[in-house]
Amino acid sequence: MKKYFNITGLCVPEKHYMVDIRERVAQVRDMVVRGDYFTINRARQYGKTTMLNALAHELKRDYLVLSLDFQALGDEAFTNEYAFSRSFSTVLLNELAYVQETKILDVKELMVLLEKLLQSLTESFNLTDLFISLQAFCKKSPKPIVLMIDEVDSATNNQVFLDFLAQLRKYYLDREKRGAATFQSVILAGVYDVKNMKRKLRPEDMQKTNSPWNIAADFDVDLNFSKKDIEILLCSYVQDCGVKMDVDLMSGLLHEYTGGYPFLVSKLCKLLDETVSRMEAFGDKESVWTKNGFLAAVKMLLSEKNTLFESLIDKVELYPDLKQMLSELLFSGRIIEYHALTPSIDLAMMFGLVKNSDNTVVPANRIFDTLLYNYFLSRQEMEGKEISCAAQYDKNQYVVNGHLDVCRVLEKFVEHFHELYHDQDDTFVEESGRKFFLLYLRPIINGVGNYYIEARTRDLGRTDVIVDYRGEQFVIELKIWRGDQYNKRGEQQLMDYLDSYRQRKGYMLSFCFNKNKKIGVHEITIGDKVLIEAVV
Repeated sequence: MKKYFNITGLCVPEKHYMVDIRERVAQVRDMVVRGDYFTINRARQYGKTTMLNALAHELKRDYLVLSLDFQALGDEAFTNEYAFSRSFSTVLLNELAYVQETKILDVKELMVLLEKLLQSLTESFNLTDLFISLQAFCKKSPKPIVLMIDEVDSATNNQVFLDFLAQLRKYYLDREKRGAATFQSVILAGVYDVKNMKRKLRPEDMQKTNSPWNIAADFDVDLNFSKKDIEILLCSYVQDCGVKMDVDLMSGLLHEYTGGYPFLVSKLCKLLDETVSRMEAFGDKESVWTKNGFLAAVKMLLSEKNTLFESLIDKVELYPDLKQMLSELLFSGRIIEYHALTPSIDLAMMFGLVKNSDNTVVPANRIFDTLLYNYFLSRQEMEGKEISCAAQYDKNQYVVNGHLDVCRVLEKFVEHFHELYHDQDDTFVEESGRKFFLLYLRPIINGVGNYYIEARTRDLGRTDVIVDYRGEQFVIELKIWRGDQYNKRGEQQLMDYLDSYRQRKGYMLSFCFNKNKKIGVHEITIGDKVLIEAVV
């Protein structure tokens, strides 16, 4: 059977194209050998389950690995300690039955223990009773036990689960203090960082909190794919399919746009292999695995509805402070310093929306950056309805023989912006000018092209928009006018920046507060570069 790019559930080396995660598995194995308890908390579809499966395979020679999934328990299991103990013991018994059936290890004696436990359960049974039984269970195990629990998010707001963590903590400390029998290692996997969950230790009015999982070790293993990882992935595909490809170029584009987010890498590869390859514009596989094919896949991805994107937007809607911070990051150009204890930053990091770059908060990757821009702009279309409608009205003027006429776009934007907003104050122009240009641009390129904001130039004074349209790229600098000298420096910066995009022509849109300004568009030449400069 031919391998394919997998974007749902567990990745299996024999069936799917995968990066080599053996080095990462070895790092996690070292934590297990040390006896660490820890959480693998990463955003949705980040390869957590695949990591746990590979780790279980690696550990089975030396440990009894019991892999549970809390989604399988259901909500009723967390109604009280008796219900949880029964459900937990039942899924543990089922996992032992699998171990016994596959002849990984003889665990009949442990199965008998659990069966007796289940038969003796009464409604007065609590977590203390459960863990006394688990201590005996660990003593009789033929090998040290590693307990893995996936999808712990389904229980994180539940008091019974917090008490379960507290019991794990107690026996972990007892193991360290007096050698009490317990699990060799406990690994919890989910999106939310269980380590930072708080449990009330006093009545509500005392407002004192502590973590029931403060014994957990930090999990610092990088699950992102590096450019080298993606190269290996593509080389495996090339070898299987006999496709000619510039692997260095394609791996660079994939890493540049995704930041190595596992789902995004696999999804774009899957689109290229299975969807772009069927488009009339691409006659063969070689033409698919090119920059043009890649940009077509990016456009498809950003246009679709998938579970990851839906989950991310749901989180933005759920947390108002997170939503406000992301809006400021995208549109105001404000530099947001990274502080791990700031709740909105912590949430954005946990959901994979941002990253820490030189102690500042920046979007995690171009795909999420553009996704968030599209989301916020769609929510704000009514605010900029007039400028959006003007773009729609003039749309047929902007494409000549299949090529986007960016100069014409700037000319008409200057005209419409001045006409609609000339009586607005400087604050409006500074806070809304760049946002309104994007609202103007979207309907012009929608369905054919894409845009993204270049992270290297995102600040209060300057934002560079990169437009991809039918295989052509255009660099448009949006900036706030700070005087002639500042403008000259900006022109030179843009000229230098064009070199990295191998462009001879660049575009600049300046929002000027000078009452004597001369609005309009003009062309200047600097060295071997041409700059189209528009002033609003």
